[in-house]
Amino acid sequence: MFKTYSMELAGRTLTVETGKMAGLANGSALIRYGDTVVLVNVTASKQPREGIDFFPLSVDYEERLYAVGKIPGSFQKREGKPADKAILVARAIDRPIRPLFPKDLRNDVCVNALVLCVDPDCSPEVAAQIGTSVALSISDIPFNGPTAAVSVGYVDDQIVINPTLEQRAKNRLNLTVAGTHDKVSMIEAGADEIPDDIMLAAIMTGHREIQKITEFIAKIASEIGKPKFTYESADVPEELFNDVAEFAKDKMYEAVQAVQKEDRDEKIDALTKEIEEHLKEKYGEEYDEKAAKLGDAIYKLEKKTVRHMILEEHKRVDGRAIDEIRPLSAEVDLLPRTHGSALFSRGQTQVMSIVTLGTIGDEQELDGLDEETSKRYIHHYNFPPYSVGEARPSRGPGRREIGHGALAERALAPVIPSQEEFPYTIRVVSEILSSNGSTSQGSICGSTLALMAAGVPIKEPVAGISTGLVTDENDRNRYVMMTDIQGLEDFFGDMDFKVAGTKNGITAIQVDIKIDGLTEQIIKEAFERTRVARMYILNEVMLKAIPAPREEISKYAPKIITMKIDVDKIKDVIGSGGKTINKIIEETGVKIDIEEDGSVFIAGTDTDSANRAKEIIEAITMELEVGKTYFGKVVRIMNFGAFVEVAPGKEGMIHISKLAKERVEKVEDVVSVGDEVLVKVIEIDAQGRVNMMRIVD
Repeated sequence: MFKTYSMELAGRTLTVETGKMAGLANGSALIRYGDTVVLVNVTASKQPREGIDFFPLSVDYEERLYAVGKIPGSFQKREGKPADKAILVARAIDRPIRPLFPKDLRNDVCVNALVLCVDPDCSPEVAAQIGTSVALSISDIPFNGPTAAVSVGYVDDQIVINPTLEQRAKNRLNLTVAGTHDKVSMIEAGADEIPDDIMLAAIMTGHREIQKITEFIAKIASEIGKPKFTYESADVPEELFNDVAEFAKDKMYEAVQAVQKEDRDEKIDALTKEIEEHLKEKYGEEYDEKAAKLGDAIYKLEKKTVRHMILEEHKRVDGRAIDEIRPLSAEVDLLPRTHGSALFSRGQTQVMSIVTLGTIGDEQELDGLDEETSKRYIHHYNFPPYSVGEARPSRGPGRREIGHGALAERALAPVIPSQEEFPYTIRVVSEILSSNGSTSQGSICGSTLALMAAGVPIKEPVAGISTGLVTDENDRNRYVMMTDIQGLEDFFGDMDFKVAGTKNGITAIQVDIKIDGLTEQIIKEAFERTRVARMYILNEVMLKAIPAPREEISKYAPKIITMKIDVDKIKDVIGSGGKTINKIIEETGVKIDIEEDGSVFIAGTDTDSANRAKEIIEAITMELEVGKTYFGKVVRIMNFGAFVEVAPGKEGMIHISKLAKERVEKVEDVVSVGDEVLVKVIEIDAQGRVNMMRIVD
């Protein structure tokens, strides 16, 4: 049955339509926000997937360029694989809803958000997140929602919900907050050095708006929601877990307490074999039947052991204090010919970041739904299998790698100098050499060092750190927060709260949680923990490795000179069919980029070649003036005189009577083609023809 529901969201109408489209999906909702339209469909398999130990949720956010009246720029003229932006939105939809499904559900659940139309003032990302919650809440899929999300900005010192296109142009904060009615469940932010107190206020302002949306969705679900289907639980049988715990509880407590990841893994592997042998003897012929869940039971015991140590004893598996950071080290200039390089280590997590400086023409072109069409600062993150000791081939970046690269990019973007200050395209690649937790934050630290080593005049150095959380399952207000979590604490904990920033404020946040949400007190404490840790990392490690950006860029980086010419002169520099500019490039060996506003960027392997190209362009764009002298080359000889080119496309004629002080019988007696001569402009007639005289001693 077709139904519509509406509410006001940040001064614009949000409408939910159901029962009209996609009738075979488990749940479907068409969201209209202003003129933005997004269709969200959710489906679930009827049977659980066999042989897995995780909840198989997949989220796709699909951008169609017809939504903004564009035809794709690819050869095939159709959309290909999702753009990075679409992948990041899909991850932002996934993170707040995943903890709200039953932990023992193994049925495949798919969320598909299809963007049909975009109003620049009304975010399709927010519409998709709200639509996902609506579709799941009214479906028969088990889901402990609703949840909702909003975008929060900071414009003219004011917190703004879902900023418009005009407001985004002067926005200092790009924050997405998601949550349930009671708690915040996801934070994603890029910020221009926003202080902790303003960031906290922005998050909580966003959550108050979320509460209105969740009440709206709950009302819809109460009216048209389907009964939730029953499913086959994948939980570990209680008898099996009790038998494993009875035999191995104390041994597990000892096994998990190892500083080095590989030592802990070896101990867990050895204990697993002990448990298997014990249960084979205990169960006899029934062992094979129970063995399918044995791995899950051992994992559950390891998780309970680690969580109990942290929550009850305030004891971490590697012996650190709750607020202690792992050993840190940093160095720069590891690679002799790259434009900038650095190695940053935190415990067993090790990141090498490499900077490459390119010309403005190397900017990345973007073919998406929003107003951004290119970017000159690019950050990529690679996570090879050897970084975690796995023997498998690399198959390119996945969604996690794209997400971590984007997080590091957001963290550093506010401190990257403008194109006017530093006319380069900048690419940073973070290679994860070893991983035991918080590699994305290690990438931020390593990349800051590499940028400084490359001579990029960043405004402030940026450091990143994460905090973790273990809560009491019976009382979520009872918890222990840990600074600088390693891999095991991330896997078994309830939160990975990543914050990057400078000494002045926050530049990026990403929060992943496995519980139903975070209170304001937890968020506030996480900000304080990460601020203290950031200052320590910056002052005690990073700035001791390199205290400031280098004064000069690498001798292997291109040397770029900028200049400005009159817009009307662009055609003269380019020439017919590019003839003039190609001649300059051929003569000097430089690369030239000219923008529509007349900005010219000249890149050469050395400063001399770039300066030579600049001189030629200046000559082309200059206006010849009567009375001024110029140095030129004879390009043609006629009976009545010689034509001299003083710059590409700029020439004048010396009449035979003006070639010398004495009378000249033949032009060839005085000059030949190719001769370089000093000339003076004596007349420019009404048709723009230039008459010159040769200056002789």
